[in-house]
Amino acid sequence: MTTPPGSLALLERLRTDAPEIVVIGDLILDRWWSGPAQRMSREAPVPVVEADAFVDCPGGAANTAVNLAALGARVRMVSAVGDDEEGRVLLETLRDAGVATDGVGRQRGARTTSKTRVVGAEQILVRVDRLGDAVLGADAEALERHLGGCDAVVVCDYGNGLLADTDVAALSALRDRIPLLVVDAHQPGRWAGAHPDVITPNAAEASLLVGRRLEGDRRAAAEEHWREVLQASGARSAVVTLDRDGTVVLGPGGPAGRTVAHPVQENQASGAGDTFTAALSAALAGGAPLAAAAELAQAAADVVVRRPGTSICTWDDLRAAIDGGDDEVRVLSDAELAARLRQDRDLGRRIVFTNGCFDVIHRGHTTHLRQAKALGDVLVVALNDDESARRLKGPDRPVNALADRAAVVGALDCVDHVTVFSADTPRALLEQLRPDVYAKGGDYTPEMLTETEIVRAYGGEVRILDYLPERSTTGLVRRIVARSTAGADVEASS
Repeated sequence: MTTPPGSLALLERLRTDAPEIVVIGDLILDRWWSGPAQRMSREAPVPVVEADAFVDCPGGAANTAVNLAALGARVRMVSAVGDDEEGRVLLETLRDAGVATDGVGRQRGARTTSKTRVVGAEQILVRVDRLGDAVLGADAEALERHLGGCDAVVVCDYGNGLLADTDVAALSALRDRIPLLVVDAHQPGRWAGAHPDVITPNAAEASLLVGRRLEGDRRAAAEEHWREVLQASGARSAVVTLDRDGTVVLGPGGPAGRTVAHPVQENQASGAGDTFTAALSAALAGGAPLAAAAELAQAAADVVVRRPGTSICTWDDLRAAIDGGDDEVRVLSDAELAARLRQDRDLGRRIVFTNGCFDVIHRGHTTHLRQAKALGDVLVVALNDDESARRLKGPDRPVNALADRAAVVGALDCVDHVTVFSADTPRALLEQLRPDVYAKGGDYTPEMLTETEIVRAYGGEVRILDYLPERSTTGLVRRIVARSTAGADVEASS
């Protein structure tokens, strides 16, 4: 991932300054029910999902809020939910994420919006929406009490009915007391009277503003109609998000830049737009120029689109994504890795762990890693450090130092986390992390591994991967040396 100079400094400033941001908008409870789907129903031609994982996540404006908190901002939420179970769970997830919820009312008899996705065999089969009917109904005086002392306000208006026209008018009346107003709305023109500093429409929302579809080269089309976008929305600036095509930055003087997305194969990711808005708002609240803030927000969105479900991008995630660019992979400490895996487990993800020297990468290695990743959702690769690799492989190994080995392994799409251990076996690491699956190459059996008893003791599974004969680093090094020696002999005799 390529990010402009200064991104790291901007990110560090965000953590140091911790801007105070108020999020106003539609709260949604995202529910993910998943399990195997191995048979068809007799009642209808549909698969039967034997759901065994149930994950609740903050969605909509709540997702924006928790992403802001994860990036280091101090966040206050202003909204309303019903007095139902969904509302209670949603408020708990917000508080657990560090979001202040004093401004969220629970309305008697009202419903909380929820979206339940049923996933079978890694495919979303159906989404069941339960639309809420809570309304904010805040007057300017009440709203002003919630906004006092903030550095920015982010409005997330998804058209669910929470924000009435009176709420729009109340916020517009307070506009001169809001240092920075960012609006993410399905109908951005509705907020024209509030004169947002920045809006973040997607292609469909920008099309509503200009009165025509953005077709063909969507980036060029957005730039061509920049005046209509800003005039119709009443905004000073806009960042038009175009999913796989990245974004277009529109400033008060015209097009001001583009960002490039790093798309991945569809992974049931949800809420990347919320993450983008959160990172953009945090960076702007910290004083970043719009183009630089958009680059940082694009990097954050690229993090979450690689993860299934409704995910967040933490400060550490974003730091790892931009630190060192494409040439360096950040190796996680045991504590950092344990924290990441807690987040993955909270989202119902299955953790797979494998280990080795991974010295000179060859087909045997890549087959091993792809098969390991297929056993779950998150693949952790633990590398032997240089000293332990020497003990295991001999004084001439490793051929590549740890930093180079980590960079190559971490660059593979199937690898999610890279860590290092110094012992001859990863027994201690397995005891600490407790992955669901411990995967090893096909030249072992479970009985040969001292790690097996540890994994099975905590309820994990040991899986032996396919064996590819004559695919080994030792053999590869020998062939290289033999050919080099043969070439030297020919040259000497000529």
